[in-house]
Amino acid sequence: MSCDGACLDNRSPFCDNPPLTVIRLTRIAHVLNSETLSPAPRKARSTGQILGTGSTRDGIYERILNAVMEHRLIPGTKLVEEKLAGVFQVNRTRIREVLARLAHEGIVTTIPNRGAFIASPSVEEARHIFQARRILEPALIRSLVAKADSQQFRRLHAHVAEERAARETGDKRAVIRLSGEFHLLIAQMVDSPPLVKLMRELSSLTCLIILLYDSPNVPACPNHEHTEIVEAMEQGEVEAAIGLMLGHLDHIEATLDLSLEDEAEVDLHAIFG
Repeated sequence: MSCDGACLDNRSPFCDNPPLTVIRLTRIAHVLNSETLSPAPRKARSTGQILGTGSTRDGIYERILNAVMEHRLIPGTKLVEEKLAGVFQVNRTRIREVLARLAHEGIVTTIPNRGAFIASPSVEEARHIFQARRILEPALIRSLVAKADSQQFRRLHAHVAEERAARETGDKRAVIRLSGEFHLLIAQMVDSPPLVKLMRELSSLTCLIILLYDSPNVPACPNHEHTEIVEAMEQGEVEAAIGLMLGHLDHIEATLDLSLEDEAEVDLHAIFG
């Protein structure tokens, strides 16, 4: 039976050909499937973008981090967004982005309704940080010795010389910063973004720990320890370099007062009796 006008609204049970509305819907569906449901592939992000360790340096982040490492920003310091925005001549949204990154790394603590503060690591957290460094830094030494060239060792020696000069001139802030940067430089030479990020966080937190728990009667670690580590690495003596690094970390921790005093039990009878 031939198709009559009834098949245009798809109501005739005798229609042999598909109605016009069905043809149109089929074409529309084909277009939607080809254009909307199959988008062009997205450009893959680099490892640096994923980890936040890309080549583009964040000047505000770096300056705040340096102030922490030089003990110019001490634990408990409140970081007022409005003031920082004025100092760096940016908007508060930009400052919030930097503070969020620092908070993610543990350098800043954010307290609801109070604001952002430079972190104050507890004694337990300090011990965990040194434990993490004892695991990470031997691995960094192994990796670097396996690939380092003479130019990289010259950079390490130059850094140690700069640290020595700061000690001789009594520039304590520079000594603290350069000492932390020595360990970070090793990680950067290994050229692994995740390890660089982790070492940066651990070095910054160590600076806060030193400021909080430094024992004034114990001498700070001498400059020659870094020199000995570099020399052992340069000579290919991996295990010796690792031993020196672990001893160096032990020395740093030994200069701190990380003793935990047992809290006296509260005498409720004396209070409420």
